[in-house]
Amino acid sequence: MDVMTVLSLLGGLGLFLFGIKTMGDGLEQAAGSKMKRLLEALTRNKLTAVLVGLLVTAVIQSSSATTVMVVGFVNAGLLSLSKAIGVIMGANIGTTVTSLMLSVKLNFGVLFTAVGAICQLAGTRSSFKLFGQIMMGLGILFVGMDAMTAAMEPLRDWQGFRDMMELAKNPFVGVLVGAGVTALLQSSSASVGILQALAATGAISLQASLFILFGQNIGTCVTALLASVGANRTAKRAAVVHLLFNVIGAAIFIVLALALPLASWIEALAGENLRLQIAFAHIIFNVVTTLLLLPLSSLLEKLAYLVVRGEDKQQEPMRLEYFDARLFSTPPVAVQQLFREVQRMADIVTANYRFAMQYYFAPKDLAVDEFDNREQVIDFLNAEITQNLIELKGLNLRGEDIRLVGSLFHVVNDLERIGDHSMNIVEIGSARKKEKLRFSGKAEREIEELSGIVTSMLDKSIHIVRRQITDVEIIGEVIELESQVDKLCESLADHHVDRVKNKKCTPRNGMLYLDMLNNLERIADHADNLASSVESDRRDNRLLW
Repeated sequence: MDVMTVLSLLGGLGLFLFGIKTMGDGLEQAAGSKMKRLLEALTRNKLTAVLVGLLVTAVIQSSSATTVMVVGFVNAGLLSLSKAIGVIMGANIGTTVTSLMLSVKLNFGVLFTAVGAICQLAGTRSSFKLFGQIMMGLGILFVGMDAMTAAMEPLRDWQGFRDMMELAKNPFVGVLVGAGVTALLQSSSASVGILQALAATGAISLQASLFILFGQNIGTCVTALLASVGANRTAKRAAVVHLLFNVIGAAIFIVLALALPLASWIEALAGENLRLQIAFAHIIFNVVTTLLLLPLSSLLEKLAYLVVRGEDKQQEPMRLEYFDARLFSTPPVAVQQLFREVQRMADIVTANYRFAMQYYFAPKDLAVDEFDNREQVIDFLNAEITQNLIELKGLNLRGEDIRLVGSLFHVVNDLERIGDHSMNIVEIGSARKKEKLRFSGKAEREIEELSGIVTSMLDKSIHIVRRQITDVEIIGEVIELESQVDKLCESLADHHVDRVKNKKCTPRNGMLYLDMLNNLERIADHADNLASSVESDRRDNRLLW
């Protein structure tokens, strides 16, 4: 075995992997958003979940990519663990399509590559170019497969390799080799392709290939496990389910291969084509394991909970809780339910503002994960509520509902801006933490005094919006507080500039302090807008940024 043989093998592997990626990227661009919507819509049953997992993986040619997508959906709360289990099982079946294609004894790699190149170079429409990319990726995949097969031909006569293949007949060694190679390549399709190329040269028997194949199914779980690092516990459980599925399947089939003439049965089924034998073995492994474990999916879920213990902190769901588009048929009810969504948004904004102030004073003691989640929900609610308010405005509404809907446009905008300023305050706290900056005791007390007034303003304003209070005296209290904030901010800014001039404060501290004053003043302005939203005569004089 010389250097050129190794380089030829690596070159063939590179072409094979590049072909899979090129084809997968083209297919995902052509139908990626549809596949994601399909996954998100899994609400019916386990069988549907399996079929969707199979379909998606057959299209993108990567069970790892599908499983990583599922882990991401579970982490985002778009897919429950019970539904994710079915998709993962289907993904394992879908990945066998590649091995089945590679088992066909036709040299159409060059043909696919040529068709793809013509479509890419001559095509003008994006869909035509995508088709060319898919064809080219498929062709390169076959060219790479042929290159690997040719490079592995001399291995049959190398004694060292023969000795290694003898070791692979040991079930546990074979499983470890298969798992290790697949974990390194991050692709079961690629590692099974290598195994098929090796078998095609006659360098390895089907019996030894089976144990390596079982290990390859375990090795493909590494990608999903890596994707779950840093995700929530439910997403980690989805990755663990993927691992459990393949480990249990491998254990069952090792016993079957040792106790029964499994290899002989597959040979009788597939004929003398070794590539097809391995493809059939791959299909049988995943289909049978799915048939056995799908009815036991709830048990797999419990096992995943045993492996990954504990519960995640409840995150604010990224959806409308009280409103549904079907309510448009009864406009008065739709208005009230959308108003409840606005009140929910106000509660989330208030929670983020309070967190921001706590984080500003003690950034080392608080994690920002929940804050970031709530900020994303605020942006989501802003877009969704505004869109539904536009729809409502075109319906036949009562007079009081027309006024409420009109005011809610402004309320939602002001709440979203308060959320943004709260995020700015968290960023100021992060800068202080990173740069280890400290304000003087006097500066800290000034910020505390100002934030106390702003907090009081915000609470009063949201209470006015929630109860739709039109009492001029109560609204006047907020207006008076806003006036205090303006005067106090101006006074504090002047004092701080003097401290910087007298070198009692660094310029960097001075900049952060003034940013803090500016954000609190803006929050006060938007709180004033909220209180004024119930007054029809003040709606055109609002701060919108």
